Amino acid sequence: MTPVMIITMVLCFALSVSVAVSIGLASIAGIHMSNANMLISVKEMFGAINRFPLAAIPFFILAGNLMETGGISRRLVEFAKSIVGGVQGGLPMTCVLTCMIFAAVSGSSVATTFAIGAILIPALIKHGYPTSFAAALQATSAELGVIIPPSIPMILYGVSAEVSIGELFIAGFGPGILISLALMLFVWIYCKWKGWGKNDGEGRMSFGRALLQASWALLMPVIILGGIYGGVFTPTEASAVAVFYALIVGTLIYREIKIKDLYAIFRKSALSSAVIMFIIANAGLFAFLITRAGVPDAIGHWLEEVLKSPAMFLLGVNAALFIIGMFIETSAAIIVLAPILAPVAQHFGIDPVHFGLIMVVNLALGMITPPFGVNLFAACTVARISLDRIVTQLLPFVLVILTCLMVITYVPGISLGLRDLVYAK
Repeated sequence: MTPVMIITMVLCFALSVSVAVSIGLASIAGIHMSNANMLISVKEMFGAINRFPLAAIPFFILAGNLMETGGISRRLVEFAKSIVGGVQGGLPMTCVLTCMIFAAVSGSSVATTFAIGAILIPALIKHGYPTSFAAALQATSAELGVIIPPSIPMILYGVSAEVSIGELFIAGFGPGILISLALMLFVWIYCKWKGWGKNDGEGRMSFGRALLQASWALLMPVIILGGIYGGVFTPTEASAVAVFYALIVGTLIYREIKIKDLYAIFRKSALSSAVIMFIIANAGLFAFLITRAGVPDAIGHWLEEVLKSPAMFLLGVNAALFIIGMFIETSAAIIVLAPILAPVAQHFGIDPVHFGLIMVVNLALGMITPPFGVNLFAACTVARISLDRIVTQLLPFVLVILTCLMVITYVPGISLGLRDLVYAK
């Protein structure tokens, strides 16, 4: 059964069938080969999405779209520019910093790409940066949307591996800040080397004025994250609070969201949510079938025999996840692989929260690597260029993220230090 499922899925990928449909067809082929009742597919697909924590996904997507339309993202850009925009290369640094702040609410890298890229990609081009560099920078910076909490992939990992979502969220701050600082340092050095961005400070607001203008926008992550860690509401409830706050700020305070805009916002959010939920449903059925076939146990035993130490296991898993992330959408990869790999990681003595951060950071790389990087397509859409034009500009950014990934992998304290401090018994 398992070989048929894998062959079917790979064949569908080769024929450019969508990820969700490919996984679903592979699952149906597996059910047929095992002579099982086809009603299993309905039961398992419904069970995969019938989980309370998953309700956060459509709410965070909606919150991100409301922030984009309501002027919150533009004010965050001005605030970030007031902090780092005065140096050479300040505008690319502004891009990274803004994505970091926006990520503290959106939970989605694609939403971050569109919301921030629509403002900063044209600004970067206007200041003389190559279009390909601007698009590559935005795609890479938006990856922070799934690393800085709240994060949709972290929710999926928590549900799939039965790990505390609250602990995953707080553990995401260390890796997120590390990657943000590394990217800002890189673009600062790179722009000095290339001679770009000498006039990036033009039109920059004073810090005080930018802070005052963005105060309502900056209060949003404080309320959301403070409420989660203060025990006021759960991560799922926080997603609904984020929507309510973004709607109030966008309509009543900034007054940039009109009644006529709401239909387009809700429609866009519903379509994005439906795509993710369809992937989750099909991946849930796929995971059930391969678990029933004993694949996770077989892989676990094989890994234990081949990779004798935790260090070797982590190296092997990182290499495999990097390749998988190039071809399979992050959400689907987490749902399928987390139940398989998390128990093996625990056998090697690796904290499941730490392993979750490794998986999320690694698979997030797939969002900026060809051929199926969703952030690349989003950034290319905003910049109006073809994918092949930004590939060469991507390489240094990928190397920076890979370096950070290795540090996160082998220095657990970066992920677990804050978690252990907050959740100390």
